[in-house]
Amino acid sequence: MTDHREVRVVRRPGRTLSAEDGLAKLLAAYHLRTEAEKGAAVTDVDGLPGRYRAEVSDPRTAFADDVVLTALSGDTPVGCLVVTAPVDGWPEIKRLWTDPGFRGRGIASRLIGAALTQAAESGMSGVRLSVWTWRTGAVALYERLGFTVTDSWDERPQLVCMRREVSAGRADGNGDRDARPADRHGHTVG
Repeated sequence: MTDHREVRVVRRPGRTLSAEDGLAKLLAAYHLRTEAEKGAAVTDVDGLPGRYRAEVSDPRTAFADDVVLTALSGDTPVGCLVVTAPVDGWPEIKRLWTDPGFRGRGIASRLIGAALTQAAESGMSGVRLSVWTWRTGAVALYERLGFTVTDSWDERPQLVCMRREVSAGRADGNGDRDARPADRHGHTVG
């Protein structure tokens, strides 16, 4: 799938998500790919572990306290990222995914920039994330965007934990001015 329409990033509080907004499809692809990379023989959403199945079937509940960023090409969701509510003062970036047909267009970088902006605007000092060691391209992207490896807060083996500080009110130039809040239909507001 090649689409040359401009991609924009919208942000929504998790409690405003709907099952029809396209996020479930992106999350399903993310989780199925991750399970395949772990060597699990999961062929559909029903075979996913319960907590991942819950994210796909009801993102509004799963991410009620979080902010969800969605990259849209026209009205089509082509990427996503979740910024969790802070734990120990640090929000966490999770579920970064770009539709394979839209990769190589800077969508992941824009989503991360929007996450950094979200954290800075919320008064956070930085963000953290964890990434599987075998996702070397993702690790390289995070490092290129200023993330550094830090002590692990997650007991699962093969995870690299990283963090990046942000300046209050801005994301050190990596923000995305198109990452304004969206209404319940995904239309950018503000």
